[in-house]
Amino acid sequence: MIDLTIVREGMENAIKRARERNIIIPTFAQQKNPALIPDSIKAELAHIGLWDITPRNLFRITWKNEPTAHGGNFGGVNYIELPPELTGVEARIIALVGKWFPTGAHKVGAAFGCLVPRLVTGQFDPTKMKAVWPSTGNYCRGGAYDSTLLACDSIAILPEEMSQERFEWLQQVSGEVIATPGCESNVKEIFDKCHELTRERGDDIFIFNQFDEFGNYLWHYEITGHAMEEVLGIEMRPGERFAGVVSNTGSGGTIACGDYLKQLYPGIKVVASEALQCPTLLRNGFGGHRIEGIGDKHVPWIHNLRNTDMITAIDDQATIDLIRLFNEPAGRSYLKKRGVAPHIVDQLDLMGISSIANVLGAIKMAKWYDLTSKDVVFTVWTDSMELYQSRLREGHEAHGEYTELEAAADYERYLLGENTSNMAELTYPDRKRVHNLKYYTWVEQQGKTYDEIQRQWYQDDYWTGFQGQVDEIDVLIQEFNARVGLLK
Repeated sequence: MIDLTIVREGMENAIKRARERNIIIPTFAQQKNPALIPDSIKAELAHIGLWDITPRNLFRITWKNEPTAHGGNFGGVNYIELPPELTGVEARIIALVGKWFPTGAHKVGAAFGCLVPRLVTGQFDPTKMKAVWPSTGNYCRGGAYDSTLLACDSIAILPEEMSQERFEWLQQVSGEVIATPGCESNVKEIFDKCHELTRERGDDIFIFNQFDEFGNYLWHYEITGHAMEEVLGIEMRPGERFAGVVSNTGSGGTIACGDYLKQLYPGIKVVASEALQCPTLLRNGFGGHRIEGIGDKHVPWIHNLRNTDMITAIDDQATIDLIRLFNEPAGRSYLKKRGVAPHIVDQLDLMGISSIANVLGAIKMAKWYDLTSKDVVFTVWTDSMELYQSRLREGHEAHGEYTELEAAADYERYLLGENTSNMAELTYPDRKRVHNLKYYTWVEQQGKTYDEIQRQWYQDDYWTGFQGQVDEIDVLIQEFNARVGLLK
């Protein structure tokens, strides 16, 4: 269970700080259903940009923002369906769109799920502590942003090889930015930096490690899972079947939506995707890769392997080449010639690099199970190309102008030619094998217990215990807001 013990001094300090800084905190219920947000707050948001540094943008941590950069209200879930002309499969592949969160990525929600329960209970004292956000990219951006909106000091930690855009933006938002050695797969180096900070600064910091903070799991279980359920209610036609959900493993947060959806649709498949160049789940392997935002070389503590049915591994070269196909003029022109509807082509910049990996995982799943036009597969576009323009510039510098011939090759090879190699459908022993990999990172290195890793596997109510805490957290948020006294 997430620790919700009240620490009186810290809570009183947080309430005072919130009153001084005009902070009102949304509930999980309001993030699921923005119709519950007070009209007075909606009126304020009409004059606020999506990325603006203001506490009211806490209420825009939802999948239901109007897709506009400034002054938007709320509507339905932001999603898109990709046609067979693009994917090369008959299955209906639908993706939630993460661009329309503040910061341009859905990780701002995961960070909210980690920070807010600690803040409203007083375990995190914003007058004395700094929030530390270890990440391979968007999570530390979301954490720094949420911290600033909640009047908390922050420290962002991410690998030095992440995109230039991330570092430039963080320098403006986070109190301190630390670059650790390596790329997306160098997670241990991030953990090592956290241990170093703990030794140096002790109780002055609070580390919100996305890989073991169950607030990350809970936010996606509750908010992302419900968003997918809502879209299925709109899109599913008579005689169709929901086949499953595909997600890069990353921190193990987003894939928690699969736990929620399996409770509604017990027959679905939950597919975990990773980089072929670092096949940790697939082959107990290691390495470095370029699918920004998904950390590897370990199994996240919050990943429920009992509910994972398949693993796919995606070649990072495919994602690097496809960002050019989807964003360069020659690539877009070629896709339209091949029959992809212009309104779809014009929205392909809504996919960032890891989002493309998710789509490729969904294509592989559809081919593995021979899915038809009667099958629906869900995935997530975690962020957009807005965060990776430097990667497109690097492509130009390294390879020159993108041509129609290159577009044709990338389309045939990586979309129509995607296949069922580098996949595994998991048996019970297979799931347990991957789960057991947690031992080497979390028990041997990070201080977790043998008892808990066993309970994760054998105790049926281990995962449902976290899932049942949403209402309790919402009550704490409501009580906190009432004490702050800004809601009339």
